[in-house]
Amino acid sequence: MTRLAVELANTGTLDPSGELVAAFFAEHDITPPPDGQYGDLPDLVRTTLAQSVDGATPDGVHRLLRDYPPDMHLSDHDGAWHVHFSRNGTPAERWVGQLIAAKLALVAAGDPAVTLGRCAATSCGNYFVDQSRNRTRRFCSNACASRTTVAAYRARKSS
Repeated sequence: MTRLAVELANTGTLDPSGELVAAFFAEHDITPPPDGQYGDLPDLVRTTLAQSVDGATPDGVHRLLRDYPPDMHLSDHDGAWHVHFSRNGTPAERWVGQLIAAKLALVAAGDPAVTLGRCAATSCGNYFVDQSRNRTRRFCSNACASRTTVAAYRARKSS
C-alpha cells in the first residue's frame, strides 16, 4: 500500500497496466478511472508523505482519514483471513484513498516495517519506500544516484 501511495504522489496518477496497480485492481474488482484522474488525492498524498518524511505533525493523515475513512473488515478472498480497508468494487479514487489513509495512519503511528524517504538528487524530490536492509537509502532510483555521483565527480575534476 505504501508503494501505491508513493506512485500516486510521484506521478499524480496510477498506471493501470503497471504490475502493482493492475494486480490490486483486478483482485478487488476496481475499475481504474477512465481518464486516470484521482481528484485532489495525489496532492493530499504528496503533502502527507512530505509531513511523514520531514517528521512534521501528520495533518495530512488526519485529512485522509476524514475524507477517505477506511472501511475495515476481514476478507478471505485468497483463502486466508486478512484485514481490508475498503470494499471490493468501490470506485477507484475512494478505494485507493481508503487504503492509503489506513496505511499512512499506521506509518504515522510508527510502523517499524515501513521507512519512507525523499530523493536526495537535485531537482528530483520523488518519494520512495526504503526497503534496504539498513534503511539508509537516499535516492528514488539508480538513475538519480548515478546522476548525483557523476555530477559530484565532474565538480571535483573541474575545481
